[in-house]
Amino acid sequence: MIETIATKPYTDQKMGTAGLRKKTQIAMLPHYLENFLQSIFNTIPNLETKSFLVGGDGRYYNKTAIQKIIKIAAANKVKKLYIAQDGLVSTPAGSCIILKNKLDGGLILTASHNPGGENGDFGIKYSTSTGGQCQPQESQAILEQTLKISEYKISNSPDLDLSQIGIFRCEETEIEIINPFRDYIEMMQRIFDFAQLRTLLTSGFRFVFDAMNGVTGPYAKKIFEEILGAPQGTVLNAIPKEDFGGLHPDPNLIYAKTLVDLMYSDSAPDFAAANDGDGDRNMILGSHFFVCPSDSLAILTDNYKIIPAYKNGIYGVAKSAATSMAVKRVADTLKIGFYEVPTGWKYFVNLMDSQRISFCGEESFGTGASHIREKDGIWAVLFWLSVIANTHKTVKQIALEHWQKYGRSYFLRNDFEGIEQNIADKLMSELEARLPQLSGKQYGNFTISNAHPFIYNDPVDKTSTQNGLIVHFTDGSRIVYRLSGTGTNGATLRTYIERYVTQDLDEDPNEMLKELSAVSRAISNVTHLTGKEQPDIIT
Repeated sequence: MIETIATKPYTDQKMGTAGLRKKTQIAMLPHYLENFLQSIFNTIPNLETKSFLVGGDGRYYNKTAIQKIIKIAAANKVKKLYIAQDGLVSTPAGSCIILKNKLDGGLILTASHNPGGENGDFGIKYSTSTGGQCQPQESQAILEQTLKISEYKISNSPDLDLSQIGIFRCEETEIEIINPFRDYIEMMQRIFDFAQLRTLLTSGFRFVFDAMNGVTGPYAKKIFEEILGAPQGTVLNAIPKEDFGGLHPDPNLIYAKTLVDLMYSDSAPDFAAANDGDGDRNMILGSHFFVCPSDSLAILTDNYKIIPAYKNGIYGVAKSAATSMAVKRVADTLKIGFYEVPTGWKYFVNLMDSQRISFCGEESFGTGASHIREKDGIWAVLFWLSVIANTHKTVKQIALEHWQKYGRSYFLRNDFEGIEQNIADKLMSELEARLPQLSGKQYGNFTISNAHPFIYNDPVDKTSTQNGLIVHFTDGSRIVYRLSGTGTNGATLRTYIERYVTQDLDEDPNEMLKELSAVSRAISNVTHLTGKEQPDIIT
C-alpha cells in the first residue's frame, strides 16, 4: 500500500516569514507539494511517536493537499493525525489545539491574507509543538532537504471523507477528525468576560464583523451571534470560499473597502472589525474612525487590567521593528518588559515561552498574546469589545484619550510591489552601505540622528538576526526599510514611515506624513532604481 516515488528537487522551496507561499499553479506542479512534505518529515525524528494537526483556511487546493498530507504522513509512519472537520481550522485555533492537546506540531494550509483560487496563492505553515511557526534553524534544515530530495513515500489508499467526526486509519496511522471550534471557543471564554460582552452586544450596540469569506466566518458566527447574542447578520461574508468570493482577504483600508465605506457613511455602526483569510490578522474601525494596528497594540496593552485573564498583571510586550514606537511608551509607563524583534511571528515565541512577554503585535494588522503562539484576530476583536464595554466610550474617544496621554505616532506603510529580486537586493545593499554617511543630513524639516541595520539578538537562544534598515530623526520620527517575505510575485519593498507628535492629534495621516514619505523615497533611491514615483499600496 506504500509507494516510493522517484523525484527531483525544486530549488524554490525556501520558507519565508510565515511558511511556504507560492502561486497555486506552482504548488500543483507534479511532486511539488509531495517534495516539500517529505522534506519536512525527513527533519523530524521518531515519527512513529509523533502526532500532528492538519487543516487550513479553505482556499483552493487545500482539500487535495490534505489528502496528500494524510497519505505521505501514513507512509512515513506518523503515529496520529488530527484533521479539522472539513479541513477547516483558523491559524489561531490551530495553535490552540496543538498546545492544549500537547501535539508535536501541525501543517496549516494557508497563504494568510493572499488571494485564493486556482490563479491565486497557496501556502503551508509547519508549526512545531509550541503551536507557533518553526524557528529559522528548523526552516533551514527543511530547505536543505528540499535541495537534495530524490524520493518520497506515499500511501495509495483511498481518500478519506473529512466531513464526519470520528477515528479512522490510513496504513498504521490513526486519523481523528475533530471539531475545530470547541477548544478555541473554550479558551476565549476563559480569557474574556462573556457575560459582560453579551450585555453589550444585546443592548442595541451596533457591531459588524467581516470574515472576508475566510475561515473565521464559522468561528465568528458561533461566538458573536450564537453565544454573545449579536443579531443575525452581524457577521458578513461568513462562508469560507475557495477563492474568498473574489475578495483579497487582507483586512486593511484598501481590500476591505466595502466595510470601510460603511464605517465612514451616515449609517455607520458603532464598531466594526475584519479578519483575514486564516483568521490571524485583524482590522479595527469605529464610526468614521480607523485604528492603526500599531496604536491598537498600544491601546490594548494600556487596558490589560480590564480583561479577567490579565487582571493580575502581564510580563511584558513586544513589537516588530517595523511597528511604531507607540507600545514602547506604554510599556515604559507601566514599567513592564519591552522587546523589539524582526518581522515574523516566530520571533515572539521564545519571548512567550520564557515568560518575558504576554502581548505582542506587528504593524501588518497582527495582534496577539501568549494564550497561543500565533497572532489572533478574534482575540483582538473581543479585547476591543471588552474595552468598549468597560469604558462606555466610542472607539475614537478611546484612541484620542490614549494619544492625549502618550502622544501619537502617525504611521503609514508604503509598499513598492513586483520589483525584480536583483534590483530589490541592489537597493537594500546600496542603502545599507550609505547608512553610516547619513547621520546629520537634513531633508527638508527632518534631520537624521542616526541610521543602522536592525539587528536582533534573541535573549533566549542567543541567535542574531538582521532584518531591515532603520533611519532615525532628531524629532523622534523613523523610517524602516525591509523586503517582504510573504509575496509570490517578485520582491516587495516595504517602507514604514512614523512621525511622533504631542499635538495636532486628530489630523489626516497622509497629510502629516506627506513630507516624510517623500524623504523616504529620496533616501532609498527607489524611484531611480525601479522607476516607481509612488508606492503601489499605502496602508
